Amino acid sequence: MSEVFEGYERQYCELSTNLSRKCHSASLLPHGEEKKEKLSEIKSGMDEADVLIRKMDLEARSLQPSAKAVCLSKLREYKSDLNQLKKEFKRVSSPDANQSTREELLESGMADVHAVSADQSGRLAMSMERLDQSSDRIRESRRLMLETEEVGISVVENLSQQRQTLLHAHSKLQGVDDAIDKSKKVLTAMSRRMTRNKWIVGSVIVALILAIILIISYKLSH
Repeated sequence: MSEVFEGYERQYCELSTNLSRKCHSASLLPHGEEKKEKLSEIKSGMDEADVLIRKMDLEARSLQPSAKAVCLSKLREYKSDLNQLKKEFKRVSSPDANQSTREELLESGMADVHAVSADQSGRLAMSMERLDQSSDRIRESRRLMLETEEVGISVVENLSQQRQTLLHAHSKLQGVDDAIDKSKKVLTAMSRRMTRNKWIVGSVIVALILAIILIISYKLSH
């Protein structure tokens, strides 16, 4: 699943939980400036939740089919949750909200006016569960990322060792090339000396032959 989608999902769950609490608190306040400020905060939160829903929608539709189906299924749940929050906000914002809240509390036999309704408790529990699931997925993604990083480091180390091995082999080959060059020079020098010695020996033989011929000719003439 997309980490971007999970980030939006986590933000929405936190915001939904916060808005649910604020709606309940606002329903217990009398009409006045304090309630107006609380309702204004809730309205801003609702707008922010709408933005997150649109962002999740765009991100989900850009994913591969398998991940896209999972994300869109979750998105439908979040849209339903947001619609419930909007209905709750509308009820709390109505002029007779306080009277309705008191009557509901009296009819249900609740002594504590600060107790959360069953619907709100369910929505809060669902939001917390989704938040926990998102946190688990983020932790799993981080674990996989760390494992991938370790594998990458190991690959880099292996490549570095192979590079050192290749450099060492290249150095040896360079030494062999130098030795071959020296051997070629020695053989060339020996070949030149042998050629020069052949000329010298040949010259000596020719000189001896000439000398013998001269001696024989001298004896024959006398």
